[in-house]
Amino acid sequence: MSEHVATQAQDGLAQDRLIETAKRVLPGGTFGNFSNDVVIREGSGGHVWDENGKEYIDYLLGSGPMLVGHALPEVTAAAQARVAQGTTFFANNRWGIELAAAIVEAVPCAEQVRFVSSGSEADLYAMRAARAYRKRDKILKFEGGYHGMSDYSLMSLAPKRSANFPQPIPDSAGIPKSVREEILIAPFNDLDAVAGLVRDHVDELAGVIVEPFQRIIPPAPGFLQGLRRLTAERGIPLIFDEVVTGFRLAYGGAQEYYGVVPDLCTLGKVIGGGFPLAAIAGRAEIMAHFDRNAVGDEGFLMQVGTLSGNPVAAAAGLATLEILRRPGAYEGLFATGRELMGTLAELLKRAGLAAQVIGEPPLFDVVFSAEPVRDYRGTLRGDAALQKRFNALLRERGILKGEMKYYVSLAHTPEDIRHTGAAWESAIAQLAAANGGR
Repeated sequence: MSEHVATQAQDGLAQDRLIETAKRVLPGGTFGNFSNDVVIREGSGGHVWDENGKEYIDYLLGSGPMLVGHALPEVTAAAQARVAQGTTFFANNRWGIELAAAIVEAVPCAEQVRFVSSGSEADLYAMRAARAYRKRDKILKFEGGYHGMSDYSLMSLAPKRSANFPQPIPDSAGIPKSVREEILIAPFNDLDAVAGLVRDHVDELAGVIVEPFQRIIPPAPGFLQGLRRLTAERGIPLIFDEVVTGFRLAYGGAQEYYGVVPDLCTLGKVIGGGFPLAAIAGRAEIMAHFDRNAVGDEGFLMQVGTLSGNPVAAAAGLATLEILRRPGAYEGLFATGRELMGTLAELLKRAGLAAQVIGEPPLFDVVFSAEPVRDYRGTLRGDAALQKRFNALLRERGILKGEMKYYVSLAHTPEDIRHTGAAWESAIAQLAAANGGR
């Protein structure tokens, strides 16, 4: 698949030994992210290798940060230069300031930026900023929307049972029951339902948080525009969670791509160039709550983080953004994604499988269902067992992806597309034979 030669494992048992150690020292044998049966040793461009030297075309991309590919020389050099001069200072540094300026220039809603280290932190602080600004407590979020690991975010992310809206269902043990009183749940892409909830709770709502592109589900025509109108008319801050979509759907993120500007957004993944870094960005009057001198003790939102804006991540992020600004970067990314989506859809159709490919070219997947998918409950109608089997068959064929997402990178090549298509064709044929398809 690739001309890159990976350093060979000492023997074929290297990965097995590491897996056994992981099972002993890590809960579930994992970091909590990905399956415990693969241990990745290195990556280059659009490929990764496991500890046994098996090569994969990588559509996991570290869950998205590696938009320009693994170990790109420009990004690596930028990070190495900073490592040699000190890795964190707990004080302002040139690279963090320059990255904040680049974000303000690129992202439509961004007048000011506050750095943190993870998307979970960014979403937590964005909701807190909305509460501080609006002096209300409740947050409206969407069923199936992912906003990190805070108590407030882990409400109806992936509920195993359906509840009546706006009742939230906790996704994790250990969340206080009182948190449920502060979260309202709406169905994605249902503007009428949102309008009703906003009308009924307008005096309690601090803000509305949404993934403008929810997991792999695009917004229905007019949905984001209507959401913007509903919130703006009532002075309710609208938060776009752009941890995934920021700098991926366009240089200005989903708000540029879809033409809707929120009051606040959260960013992560791409802006750190593969290192821990995330941010809250938005209107200066809301961001002022991070500045005690601007709002006084009563309005001040405390936020401190040891690694916030650290120079290594900021330098890697700046190098990544410079690559994304180059002519043709997004045209190439979208062309790759469109070709992959089209190939996958055609192969599934030819095999007679009830399935649809949904998403946008830089980020998509298949749902094994004949019914349209507009919201989280639509994804539940898909055949999850078939999806799991498909992913396993692809892993065997050297395709690495998440449970439900293909992340596309600038580093994926025409040869990667051809190999992926061949892997899909082989795996789909096996699926179809097992499921009575043609």
